[in-house]
Amino acid sequence: MLKFFRQSLARFPVRALVLLAALVPGRALAAGELQLLMFEQPGCGWCARWNAEVAPQYPLTDEGRAAPLRRLQLREPLPGGLALQRPVTFTPTFVLVADGAETARLEGYPGEDFFWPLLSRMIAEAGATP
Repeated sequence: MLKFFRQSLARFPVRALVLLAALVPGRALAAGELQLLMFEQPGCGWCARWNAEVAPQYPLTDEGRAAPLRRLQLREPLPGGLALQRPVTFTPTFVLVADGAETARLEGYPGEDFFWPLLSRMIAEAGATP
């Protein structure tokens, strides 16, 4: 598997990083810490667009540090400890959670130019500063 990542990193550095990030389990969060859940599913064109336009730089941004990304599959059961205000019905859907409880939601991907300001406002309204 390591050989696969080395080859992928050489040919497709962004894709390799996205694949690696998807395989690394989420770290434990401190009390009150935010997390951005991204609900996705195979074949989602808008998810692919987000992966190409936003995913590579997301962990490097103030928003990414304020609300680390956690990817979830739409059709999989929710992990324990998460409380959403309503079910997620399509992808991508981004849900900002604090202590496992939903604080804000962005349904769909509006493009990179709109995604960042919307996410910044969601984080600010949750009481954090991106």
